[in-house]
Amino acid sequence: MKETVGNKIVLIGAGDVGVAYAYALINQGMADHLAIIDIDEKKLESNVKDLNHGVVWADSRTRVTKGTYADCEDAAMVVICAGAAQKPGETRLQLVDKNVKIMKSIVGDVMDSGFDGIFLVASNPVDILTYAVWKFSGLEWNRVIGSGTVLDSARFRYMLGELYEVAPSSVHAYIIGEHGDTELPVLSSATIAGVSLSRMLDKDPELEGRLEKIFEDTRDAAYHIIDAKGSTSYGIGMGLARITRAILQNQDVAVPVSALLHGEYGEEDIYIGTPAVVNRRGIRRVVELEITDHEMERFKHSANTLREIQKQFF
Repeated sequence: MKETVGNKIVLIGAGDVGVAYAYALINQGMADHLAIIDIDEKKLESNVKDLNHGVVWADSRTRVTKGTYADCEDAAMVVICAGAAQKPGETRLQLVDKNVKIMKSIVGDVMDSGFDGIFLVASNPVDILTYAVWKFSGLEWNRVIGSGTVLDSARFRYMLGELYEVAPSSVHAYIIGEHGDTELPVLSSATIAGVSLSRMLDKDPELEGRLEKIFEDTRDAAYHIIDAKGSTSYGIGMGLARITRAILQNQDVAVPVSALLHGEYGEEDIYIGTPAVVNRRGIRRVVELEITDHEMERFKHSANTLREIQKQFF
């Protein structure tokens, strides 16, 4: 991996998610240069202008341009938000056939530019498509990262914070597994303001039902939001910005992303949501949480669901 100069990012896909991510990047001042690629060039030109008109109020100047694949050559990161959108009532896994083909085309164009940075993938189904990007790119596994369960974990933390009337930053809890219907909450290691959630469950038997309802609302949130406004965008846009900051600022922080497993949780050769330590070179290491037998059973089911889809294409 060659060292790139500056913090240039190429964003591929300027739909609702891509634009929300771009807006978060500019407000947080993380990129020196943000080049955006999209097939709808007329709309892209207007989005680039609109974003540039807001740069004056940001903390630092970000150069926002209409990009081409040649921009990838010296980019630190390529972030993929392109692909067929999830329709009302459609699961993320139903998108796989259309989007694997799209990823193959995109990654081929990116790699032909001489790109040697880090891929961050947000297109759904994200675990399958991150695996696809890794296979198509030929890059080391740690330099291909999916958004994984970063949004699911944020939703879960927010709802737990509302229940206990504390800021979500004081809630430490992960959703792991597929970014989708088979994901699971890790209650065994969760804490609220430093207090173990497992201990709270021991003291309050009725809490289990409330937590299950919160998890169901977390898991199904996308369906309700998509049904009402057509897409989810702001939450994932900010989640992608958080992963980006961890990478570009070399933070070595644990973030719930889609990462390739090498024996963690007893699984291999599959990208799936789990905490991982992220820095300027990508994923430094996957964090294997200590989970209960019941949680492990649910994680295995999630992994098998993804693997059954994955083996149809790879």
